[in-house]
Amino acid sequence: MNGTMMTLQENKRIVSIDILRGLSILGIFFVNMPSFHSPLLYMDGAGQWSKGWDGILYRFSDVVAQASFYPLFAFLFGFGAITLALGSTEKGISFPFLFTKRLSFLLILGCMHAFFIWHGDILINYAVFGFALLFFYKMRGKALILLGTVCYVLPFALLGALFLVMGSIDSEAMSITEDSKMMEQSLEIYQSGTLAEIMNQRAQDWYMVNNLFNAGILFLSIFPFFLIGAGVAKQGYLQNPMPYRRKLKVIMIVSLLLGLMIKSLPYVGVYDFGTMFMQDYFGGPLLTVFYITAITLLAEKTGACRLLMPLSYVGRMSMSNYLFQSIVCTSIFYSYGFGLYGSVSYTTGFIILIALFCLQIPLSRLWMSLYRYGPVEYVWRCATYGKKPVMRKEGLVRKKCT
Repeated sequence: MNGTMMTLQENKRIVSIDILRGLSILGIFFVNMPSFHSPLLYMDGAGQWSKGWDGILYRFSDVVAQASFYPLFAFLFGFGAITLALGSTEKGISFPFLFTKRLSFLLILGCMHAFFIWHGDILINYAVFGFALLFFYKMRGKALILLGTVCYVLPFALLGALFLVMGSIDSEAMSITEDSKMMEQSLEIYQSGTLAEIMNQRAQDWYMVNNLFNAGILFLSIFPFFLIGAGVAKQGYLQNPMPYRRKLKVIMIVSLLLGLMIKSLPYVGVYDFGTMFMQDYFGGPLLTVFYITAITLLAEKTGACRLLMPLSYVGRMSMSNYLFQSIVCTSIFYSYGFGLYGSVSYTTGFIILIALFCLQIPLSRLWMSLYRYGPVEYVWRCATYGKKPVMRKEGLVRKKCT
């Protein structure tokens, strides 16, 4: 294959992956926003936001975004790890050493984010679980995809079947409950608490999810997507999708139909823990597959690619944009900012979300027109390679759809 073809394929790969990164940042924002302004961790969102526009927008986000974009982010993490491995091999650098430094910085960044900004951090888990990828990255692509799929589907299929059976036997035991005491505590502290009280509440909320009891579930819900993303990177399905176009179209259609069916279960059937579990752990990843295949195919079409390019601006500095969302939203809702926690509707939060993301697009485009990396990405790269890369762009050709 000649150099021109390689350049074109590399350009397409970068565009489609950056679009997916931008989409994942938008999707994660959809999921995170209710937790920024309300104690969603301790409440039943569907029950609280069930009427009018609140109900419509909550269900929309629940179906199209909930449990679909963290898997996408994990998939891209695995994909990026293999890209880093290939690049380090070409440069004669040890990938395990490089990846360990990269994960160590991510862990530090995650701890700062979780305990000083917002409890809903995903970076700590990605960093900790990422070390396990060092034992698997040398496997063949198809083996990684198969292993990741089995490691995910098998345990969650068994758990899902168990919960559905339990729900049919004792429906009350599987009903969705709220913790009114913790709801009130969160409202009081985030609305008007001191910095020390907020830090304590933030740590408590983080541990509510990231405790030893949940460690196994968290690992099984994240790490398999690292493996799948790594396998897809090795197979070249996204770098050069044209030979697989028919298969990708079939996968796209099937995953969309099955994903929407399963994601709608709590709203068309019994609303309990069993159907919520199936919605999140099977419907969510199926829509992840749809998003990946759809964006990959659309990125091959010049017109569609141009329409999707705004997402790529956000995706090229995804870590910076992820942290930007947390910093801005906690400043809006917590007591050390405007103190609006618990006082805005789901619809208002949705509008704020859209407004902020629309702001991130031109800001990201402006930044990336001047610099090679986002601000956080630059520091991350310095920590990984132990030297300062060239930051400012000078006469570089702008990346385009082809």
